[in-house]
Amino acid sequence: MLSVISYPVFLLSVIVALVFSISLFPVGWFEFRPEWLGLVVFYWTFRAPAQFGILLAWCLGSLLDVLEATPLGVNAMAMALIAFLVLTIHQRLRMYPMPQQCLMVFLLLGINQMLVHFVKQLLGADDAGFSYLWPALTSALVWPIFCILLDNINRKLG
Repeated sequence: MLSVISYPVFLLSVIVALVFSISLFPVGWFEFRPEWLGLVVFYWTFRAPAQFGILLAWCLGSLLDVLEATPLGVNAMAMALIAFLVLTIHQRLRMYPMPQQCLMVFLLLGINQMLVHFVKQLLGADDAGFSYLWPALTSALVWPIFCILLDNINRKLG
């Protein structure tokens, strides 16, 4: 848990995550793009569970729905689920070493991706296979750098 939380760092991390979520990637790499907003929700719910929770995750997911022009509530529900799951395990998660935290990031963001994929399939998308799990894997690989970077920025500015 962080002793001091810098709200400008939180706001900046959300804005950067939203921009990265809609930024242009090369066509071949698009499916490998990390789930940036999911990482931000995971990080802030993990580091400051008393201040950041399910309602804030729902609002951020709604913002992502609007930016990505997906059906309203799909990403909101998925982000709220991430926040809920992190809140249920955040005390154990703090004691895990970084490789186990990466595994938890993969599992929770994988659940997020499966939920979004399932709802999109119900609404008529024709994407088949397990390629929708690539963002969870790349997010898990990015997690150590992401976590250390935000920790350092928050300590300096907090």
